[in-house]
Amino acid sequence: MNANRVKQILSSSAEIDVQYNGVSVWIDSLNEDGRTATVHARDMEERTIVEINELQEI
Repeated sequence: MNANRVKQILSSSAEIDVQYNGVSVWIDSLNEDGRTATVHARDMEERTIVEINELQEI
């Protein structure tokens, strides 16, 4: 995934299925470096910073 798509997903009111390593996640924010995002699994509150190129839109 690229930074522009992450921004589109963040600004969308639709529920868009995004996965990280096969786990459905919510994208909380695109980080300032433009290469990483803060995400959390849909069933957990713990947040993780991941490379956006490892995110997959399903």
